[in-house]
Amino acid sequence: MFELSKVEHRYGATRVLSVPHWRAEAGDAWLLAGPSGSGKSTLLHVLAGLTVATAGRVVVAGQDLRALAPGARDRWRGRTVGVVPQRLHLVGAVSVADNLRLACTFAGLPVDEARVRALLEALQVADLAGRRPGALSQGQAQRVAIARAVVNRPALVLADEPTANLDDAHAAAALELLRTQALEAGATLVVASHDARVKPLLPRTYTLPAHAAEAA
Repeated sequence: MFELSKVEHRYGATRVLSVPHWRAEAGDAWLLAGPSGSGKSTLLHVLAGLTVATAGRVVVAGQDLRALAPGARDRWRGRTVGVVPQRLHLVGAVSVADNLRLACTFAGLPVDEARVRALLEALQVADLAGRRPGALSQGQAQRVAIARAVVNRPALVLADEPTANLDDAHAAAALELLRTQALEAGATLVVASHDARVKPLLPRTYTLPAHAAEAA
């Protein structure tokens, strides 16, 4: 589903990410591990096409991301990748349901109202469809963010520290929701986390080293 080879990213002379090789198959569920500063968020951004790696080959769902122009990469991302950021970034000016509809629109896809309703029901927030994100609890907002990430049936779902502010029960529930929704979308799942509670819940781990950031 994706393959990274000899990938590096630098800010000036400082290397902030190094991935010799990583390959994931369709439907896999991975933990992206490593201490703070090892480049986990940068690697998620590279996989999502939000950041273009300084060097190396990044192929996701058959597409070489470094070969895409910025506009084409944005369109590709909307149709191919679902992202659950650590800061959920729901659009506060519109309703919960409209946040999902906007994800379809931004990807250039028609709004599938049945899909929107089914996801909100599956994640037990259908009764909140008309509310704005500011009226939601953290747990409710996270469920909405997961629904938004998978509404377009992406090939790849990326989650950045989804358990960082959750207690044990809610952390386990959030991971289960991510795995279930990724599976139902037929997507590969990558969860970036340094939370020790996450590792037993995901079958595969790719670990970035602590010394990923270094001067050239």
